[in-house]
Amino acid sequence: MRHPFIVTLCVAGAVALSGCEQGIDTDAVDREFQDVNVIDGTNLNQVMLSVSDPNEAVSYFQRASSNDPERIDLQRGLALSLIRAKRHTEGVAAWARVVSHEEATNADRVELADALIRNNEWERAETVLDAIPPTHETYKRYRLEAMIADSNKEWDKADSFYETAVGLTTTPASVLNNWGFSKLTRGDYQGAERLFSQAIQNDQALFTAKNNLVLARGAQGNYVLPVVPMTQVERAELLHSMGLAAVKRGDVVTGKGLMREAIETHPQHFETAARSLKALESNVTN
Repeated sequence: MRHPFIVTLCVAGAVALSGCEQGIDTDAVDREFQDVNVIDGTNLNQVMLSVSDPNEAVSYFQRASSNDPERIDLQRGLALSLIRAKRHTEGVAAWARVVSHEEATNADRVELADALIRNNEWERAETVLDAIPPTHETYKRYRLEAMIADSNKEWDKADSFYETAVGLTTTPASVLNNWGFSKLTRGDYQGAERLFSQAIQNDQALFTAKNNLVLARGAQGNYVLPVVPMTQVERAELLHSMGLAAVKRGDVVTGKGLMREAIETHPQHFETAARSLKALESNVTN
């Protein structure tokens, strides 16, 4: 972050030295500083989009876009930051402003659809996607198309969109997990298990896929933990999830045993599993 400042000093120094000989060209100075500030600002925009606190980025882009309201890159930065901050209603409004800009792209319209889905506005999101030409083929577009098809219970379309999305990314773990969850809700437990396993192969740290895999196995009466990388805490949590799956199938005794194992496995006190087990034992007693 020091380099733009050094460049600014160099520019100012060079202009000042020349001014000693032939008078200062103030217009030239302004142009030099403006060019430096544009470069520095672009870099700062990228930094602010990755800061740990997205609300700081929101404040930055609000100030920047109010000073230069016609710059679409600042409008995009504000919209992205609002979504990162989980301020979805504001994010929808911000992306709508971006899309209304004369320089808006189909990628911006996809982002608007994503914001609408996050804000639980599924029908409006579908309308936005339908208006995007089919030639705009991106991973994010097809992932959203698959989610909307899922919400409409259009299973064949969902499968087609998920498959296309998987082929358009080098990091398919999250979309494989979503696809597997779609299969799980349909009752296709074997298909779900296969997709969750593929998701974990692509991202061994994706705990959601591990948990979903356990649920898919438990729904089939398979109460053996899958052979996947897991920490001790994860193992305890997966045992608890499997116990819940067993109870849901009516295998209460097995479920209680899995919950006891989860409590014993967890390196600290496992309050969630302890409450589940207590509730089960209270129901059996009553």
